[in-house]
Amino acid sequence: MATSRSDKMPVWPLIATLAIQTLATMALFSLPAAAPVVVRDLGVDSGLVGLFVSLVYGVGIVSAVLSPGFIHRYGAVRVSQAALVGAALMLLVTAIGTLASIGLGALLLGIGYGANAPAATHLLVPQTPRRVFNLVMSVRQIGVPLGGILGALIVPPLVVAVGWPEAMAVQAVPILLLIVALQFYRGRWDSGRDPARRVWGGALPQLLRLLREDAAIRRLSVACFVYTGVQVAFIAFMTVHLTSEAGFDLIAAGRALAAYQIAGAIARPVWGWAADRFMSSSGILALCGLVMAAMALATGWFGPGWPVWLILLVCVVAGFTASGYTGVAYAEYADLGGARRTEATGLGTATMFLGAMLIPSTMGFILTATGNYTLCFGLMAALAGLAGMLLAVAPRHAASPAPAPEI
Repeated sequence: MATSRSDKMPVWPLIATLAIQTLATMALFSLPAAAPVVVRDLGVDSGLVGLFVSLVYGVGIVSAVLSPGFIHRYGAVRVSQAALVGAALMLLVTAIGTLASIGLGALLLGIGYGANAPAATHLLVPQTPRRVFNLVMSVRQIGVPLGGILGALIVPPLVVAVGWPEAMAVQAVPILLLIVALQFYRGRWDSGRDPARRVWGGALPQLLRLLREDAAIRRLSVACFVYTGVQVAFIAFMTVHLTSEAGFDLIAAGRALAAYQIAGAIARPVWGWAADRFMSSSGILALCGLVMAAMALATGWFGPGWPVWLILLVCVVAGFTASGYTGVAYAEYADLGGARRTEATGLGTATMFLGAMLIPSTMGFILTATGNYTLCFGLMAALAGLAGMLLAVAPRHAASPAPAPEI
C-alpha cells in the first residue's frame, strides 16, 4: 500500500463505495419493505422480518471479523464484488418464495455485508487527503440510510406492480451491473494486494489484540456498541411509541420516523465536515452520545400533551446524532488502527452489528415485561450518556498526517 495520502479527492472510489453500500443496504431492507405481503402470502408471523435482519447482522459480524485477510490478499474491489454477489444471490434466492429460501438469502447477504466497511476503508484511506478524511468516510456512510430510503420508496410499488418475488429478483439487476463496472477499476485499485497473505489465520486474535493494546479503541468500541444499539432501538420502537402513547396516527408516526432517518443521512457529511475543521473525531462522537441521551430521555416522556412540532424536533435531533455518527466513527477506527486500519474497521463493524442485535432486543424484552416506554428510553439515555462521557473525558490522540503501510 502507498504510505502517503493523495492530495486529490478520491471521487470515483468514493462513488463506487457509496454505490456498493447503498445497493447492499437496499437489499437488506427489501424484505422488510415488502413484509406485509410476504407474511400474508407465507402465512407466518411478522416476527419473520426481525429474524431475517438479525440473521444478516449475526452473520455479518463473522464476515466483518474474517474479511481483512481476504481484503489484503485479493483486494478491496474483489471483496466488494464478492459481497455484491452475495446480495444479488440473496435477492434471487429469496424470490423463490419459501421460508427456507428467505433464511438462505439472509445467510448469503450476511456473508458479505460485514465486509463492506473494511473494504471501503482499505480502498479510500490511502487515496484521501487528511483535510477531508472524515468527510469522505462520512459521505460513504450515507449509503446506509440512502439504501433504506430507496428500499422504502421503490420496493412497495414494485410489489404492487409485479408481486413480491419478482420485486426481489429485479433488484439484482443494478447489483450485477455494478459488479461488472467495478471490474474495469479492479486492476488499478487493487494493485497493492498481497497474494501470499493468509486469509484464515489469526483474524479473531488480531481484533482482540487491538482491543487489549489500545485503550482508545476500547473506548470507541464501547461507544459504538451503545450508539448503534440506540440508533436501531429508536427505529424499532418510535412508530409504535408515537401511536400508542403520543396520540399519533400511523401516517404521522411514519413521517416522524422518516424525519429521523433523513436527519441521520444529512448529519453524516455534516459531522464529517465538522470533524475535519472544528473538533476532533472523539469530541464529535462524545457530543453525539450526550445529545442522543437527552433525546432518548425526552422521547420516553412523549405523551398526548406534547406539541407535534416539539416531537418532530426531538426526532430530528435524535436522528442527527444517533443515526448520524457512523462516518466519523469509522474514520476514527481507521485513524486509531494505523497500520491495522482494515482490521480496526472490521472490529468497528462487528461491534456496531453486535449492538444492533443486542440492545434493541433487550429493550424489547423489558418493554414486553413492563409496558413502560419511559423506562426503556431512560435506559437507552443512560447507556448513551455514559458512553458519551467515556469519550468526553478520554485523553485526545493526535491525528497521524498519513496512514502507515498495511501489515
